[in-house]
Amino acid sequence: MRQKIICCMLITLIHNETLTSLRLLLKNLISSPQMDDQFIPKLQEILKSPKKIVVIPHKNPDGDALGSCLALYHYLRTNKHHVNIVSPNEYPAFLKWLPGEKDIICYHNQTETATQLLQKAELIFTLDFNSLSRVGNMEKTLTNTQAVKIMIDHHESPEDYADIMYSDSRMSSTCEMVYHVLNALDSKAFNPEIANCLYTGIMTDTGSFRFSATTAETHQAAAHLITCGAENTKIHQHILDSYSFERLRLLGSALKNLTPIENLPVVFMAITQKQLNYYRYKKGDTEGFVNYGLSLIGIQMSVLMIENESEGKIKMSFRSKGAFSVNDFARNYFDGGGHTNASGGYSLLSMEQTIDKFKSAVVACKDQFEPHA
Repeated sequence: MRQKIICCMLITLIHNETLTSLRLLLKNLISSPQMDDQFIPKLQEILKSPKKIVVIPHKNPDGDALGSCLALYHYLRTNKHHVNIVSPNEYPAFLKWLPGEKDIICYHNQTETATQLLQKAELIFTLDFNSLSRVGNMEKTLTNTQAVKIMIDHHESPEDYADIMYSDSRMSSTCEMVYHVLNALDSKAFNPEIANCLYTGIMTDTGSFRFSATTAETHQAAAHLITCGAENTKIHQHILDSYSFERLRLLGSALKNLTPIENLPVVFMAITQKQLNYYRYKKGDTEGFVNYGLSLIGIQMSVLMIENESEGKIKMSFRSKGAFSVNDFARNYFDGGGHTNASGGYSLLSMEQTIDKFKSAVVACKDQFEPHA
């Protein structure tokens, strides 16, 4: 019966020549949830006795990465495990209110301590990333550890480094995935600390519940977390109402540079190191800038380019609406990747050369955009 329904849908789509909808349908049919029936039993078996555990987010951790790590940290500590969170580097100040945040060990600043914890760990959770390259300078140490590795992540194309994996690119956030894991392990696990951490990650990675990966189940999880103590109003204030004066001026400067690509539904912003210095840039100050371009009528792709002189690269953020895959675009042209509608990448060229390369790449992909209404 299911095959008959799918066939009918395909015939209808082809008849109407809605190729973008066809691509999305096929992608959804191929991409099924990846928490297999054995994931929770395996996890229960591993966690039945106290373990030395390290929980790791990706480099430059965001609300989803830190929220998922801290939620798992609180759960594991409650269940008598010896747990540490090791972050590859620092993170934005607007996340430093999260419950347990002060216990996080920063590899960049505390390399010796972090390395010892990784080497002694029996179990390592990697959350919100699926490639060991995403931990920066920690990669070699993490690769060489003998600990059992468990991946929980919602990005596309996971690497095969984990002993146990829960990977589902259809999920709104890693925090939503951790919510389901904890709910399966212990439905009474959600104290206010865990609830606040998970709600933060879900809220930030869904763009306050407006991105396409937000589902009814996402809202149900968020509602449950509020009943368990997540202070949703305060969380939004911590994340969205804590900007500095310089940060808003930097946003104004970036928006002034917003540039359209002629005859294509694409805009981009470029921020130089000189601008960052002038406005006293702090980590996290450009968070969300790239989304402003998508607020324009008819725009399907928005890109933010940020010069980083210390690393010798241009960091790039890609966002899209509809069927255009910025994940594929980032992978093909700028050594990046992520999600269909939200990805990152970088360029080792100058800003001017990067912009020229970007323009050429967009023109080469022009047929992938949806026709103007």
